[in-house]
Amino acid sequence: MAGRQTQRGAILVILARYVARRFLRSFLMIAGIFLLILFLIDMIEIIRRFSGDDIGLAGAARLAALNIADSFYSILPLMTVLAGIALFLGLARSSEMVAIRASGRSGMRVIAAPALTAVAVGALTVGLLNPLVAATGQLYDDAVDQIDRGDSQTVSLGDSAVWLRQAVLENGEESGQIVIRARRASADALTLHDATFLVFDAESGPVRRIEAQTARLTPGAWGLAEVRDYPLDAQNPQAEVTRTPYMLLPSDLTAQRIREGFGRPESVPVWQLPGFIAGLERAGFSAARHKVWFQMELARPFLMGAMVLIAAAFTMQHVRGRNTGVAVLLAFAAGIALFFLRNMAQVLGDNGQVGAVMAAWTPPLVGALLALGLILKREDG
Repeated sequence: MAGRQTQRGAILVILARYVARRFLRSFLMIAGIFLLILFLIDMIEIIRRFSGDDIGLAGAARLAALNIADSFYSILPLMTVLAGIALFLGLARSSEMVAIRASGRSGMRVIAAPALTAVAVGALTVGLLNPLVAATGQLYDDAVDQIDRGDSQTVSLGDSAVWLRQAVLENGEESGQIVIRARRASADALTLHDATFLVFDAESGPVRRIEAQTARLTPGAWGLAEVRDYPLDAQNPQAEVTRTPYMLLPSDLTAQRIREGFGRPESVPVWQLPGFIAGLERAGFSAARHKVWFQMELARPFLMGAMVLIAAAFTMQHVRGRNTGVAVLLAFAAGIALFFLRNMAQVLGDNGQVGAVMAAWTPPLVGALLALGLILKREDG
């Protein structure tokens, strides 16, 4: 009896490995096809966008290679549902699913192997591909900025400060740079506390240091309160400091540009997100978008597992003729519906209408439960 149970367990392990291997093969094949398609699309778009900058074919290929990781990473769940459809359709057409069930094996055991494989692949992509996407995305943005020569304003976080950079505006023209340091900022990015403005001339370097208790951003200028203005080009800046209760400093910044200066949450590697979120909140900014994205990344492996369950719910049956096309269409449509439900939940989470955990974990949970319900109903039937 014990030997028979051991033999049965060995057969189940072999079956699970076989199905998981077939799923992984289908996933890699589909991923390779999508990678090639996305690369060609990006190449065409980049050539069109930078047609007047003479970047050449090699430059366009380099930009496309840097940009492709983000697009590829975002559609991994859709590739997973396609891999699941290919797997279960292949098992059904070759009558392997019929043979497995005829041997007394439950369909749920067959589904478990590719679903767990999808979860494992999702965990690997989050752990390894996510930092790669963040790095290549930053390189792509830097390369595009170098070509465009456009934005002269950046925002970053230190351990205990907010750093900004803007242009010095004189008569509507740039004549230098201003580096801004503040201990913290308001959530709407309109007010800086304990702010220091270091003014650099384009030719002679630092010329002024302006310290303000608060700096309020108004249209076209910073409104500085309790100001001390140090002329750095003087022999003794400390002795020639000018104190004034209020002054205006021209600026082309807006609150939206400051908030967007931190970049998309996708540009921060998942391993660094907790620290980045803590830094944002310490600086006084809202970290809602980054919290939602962090939870979305944690839930991504389970979303990919739910996609396999959805594929199984529609294509695991032995189908022939026209029913095959209908089953594939329904499975892919259900996968797209879950994908857009996830995106909608992310938008609601970014806007603060639902919590970050609920926004991230509800879509894969709902998709998995509905798929399991349909599978169990057909199994009982």
